[in-house]
Amino acid sequence: MSRPRTALPAAVIALGLTSLLTDVSSEMIVPLLPALLVSLHASATMLGLVEGVATAVASLLQLGSGWLADRIPAKKPLVLLGYGLSALARPLMALAGSPLAVLAVRVTDRIGKGVRSAPRDAILSLAAVPGEEGRTFGFHRAMDHAGAVIGPLVATALLAAGWKLRDVFWAAAVPGALAVLCVVVLREPRLAPVPRPQASAAAPPVSRSLATYLGVLAFFALGNSSDTFLLLRARDLGVPIALLPMLWALLHVSKVLSSSLFGALSDRVSRPRLVAAGWLVYALCYVGLGVATAPWHAWTIFIVYGGYHGLTEPVEKAMVKSLAPRDAQGRAFGLYNMVVGIMAIPAGLLTGWLWDAFGALTALATGAAVALIASLLLALWQRARPAGQLG
Repeated sequence: MSRPRTALPAAVIALGLTSLLTDVSSEMIVPLLPALLVSLHASATMLGLVEGVATAVASLLQLGSGWLADRIPAKKPLVLLGYGLSALARPLMALAGSPLAVLAVRVTDRIGKGVRSAPRDAILSLAAVPGEEGRTFGFHRAMDHAGAVIGPLVATALLAAGWKLRDVFWAAAVPGALAVLCVVVLREPRLAPVPRPQASAAAPPVSRSLATYLGVLAFFALGNSSDTFLLLRARDLGVPIALLPMLWALLHVSKVLSSSLFGALSDRVSRPRLVAAGWLVYALCYVGLGVATAPWHAWTIFIVYGGYHGLTEPVEKAMVKSLAPRDAQGRAFGLYNMVVGIMAIPAGLLTGWLWDAFGALTALATGAAVALIASLLLALWQRARPAGQLG
């Protein structure tokens, strides 16, 4: 007999609204970045560099912000600083006149993400009702993706109304400011402090099991390049530039539905198996896009690809929560985000180089092969863990 669900804590709802509005702002811009870079005569390798460097910078910062979040009584100031910096930087994409300027704005935006993500995830982890961690992170990811549905739709409407590309970038400042306001009114949960070990005998923030798991994630991330490459592929298949935001929105509709479904499901079934299933879906979608020949193929595959995100994003975070001690949640999430993101530079450069040198099929098939190997490694990791251990 399943227990009745409790209401989501106010802090979880507030951070969900914050992520929704932030993604409205961000996703008014991201689907249009390939078109902007093409207009600035940038190559696929440059696209990979922009997204790779931006993600890696954010990931490196998350380790430090996670470490700091475990040592200060209030995590909210770090979250507010991160969201505020991104909200200020993101609209400046409208002024970018070269690929390097695009890189500078994107990196600044991601610095904000690096500052906020680990302390935000720690707040979510501490606020979650025990036994409903998957539901909590699933809700948060669903709200995040809901914003990524609304953002491209807003961008499409503005472009259809005759707005120029750079005017849309300026408009992204409005939802960004509203997101910061949501953080301002957030009431961070206050929990009883836990005894800390002496500095000389401090325990590591992660167990051996979590460290091995993060190693498997790092390998998968090597083949997991930015989703903007999928937009580039969709454009090559004949999807008009004006419809790219709509395609991006459709992808995030799929993410919303799958994140809510699989995040809650992970509280009842094996989380490693869900993640491995997601990586298999990823591999199938990458191969499918590589051999696709028509615009409708891109629309169909993007819907399925959203399922990969729902099977992995909230489930991976719930696993980190279950494998890390309570007083090291910030560091654990910082390590998780750093490990996943630091691989963005080699992943982006590898995909971009393969794309330019050998074509889209070779680049996408390589990513699929890495995902298949990673799913096997995850299965071995799960088998080696003690019977009955959660995660």
